[in-house]
Amino acid sequence: MPEAALPPAAAELPAQHLCASADLAERGQARVFDLLLYGAPARGFALRFDGRVVGYVNRCVHVPTEMDWQEGQFLDMDRRWILCSIHGAAYEPADGRCAGGPCGRGKLTAITLQERDGQVYWYPSRDIRPVSFDAPPSESAPA
Repeated sequence: MPEAALPPAAAELPAQHLCASADLAERGQARVFDLLLYGAPARGFALRFDGRVVGYVNRCVHVPTEMDWQEGQFLDMDRRWILCSIHGAAYEPADGRCAGGPCGRGKLTAITLQERDGQVYWYPSRDIRPVSFDAPPSESAPA
């Protein structure tokens, strides 16, 4: 499968390893991962749809809540739409656009992904950053 070109900004940021390509089955369970959205904890997900790996912030446009009905389960019963388990908003997997329900003309926040050498990587952006699990907790300075 040919590698997709990255947006110029993403190409300058370090790639974050997500999983092996084989871990994402066609229209199967998504890989969910932690990230920071505007500095606040959030989750993202990646899934394979029509041969492409796509990624989005796990946040419904209608109400900012996580959408999966069980961890990593985003697709409807027919495996056609990304479906919000709370209010039924349906999104087009290929581009994240609202396809029906209470999401109006909204669109999921995309995460830039790339497959290479049998692995999947995601790219941070100005607003979407990796969580640093090895950073020590900050302590306030004594008065």
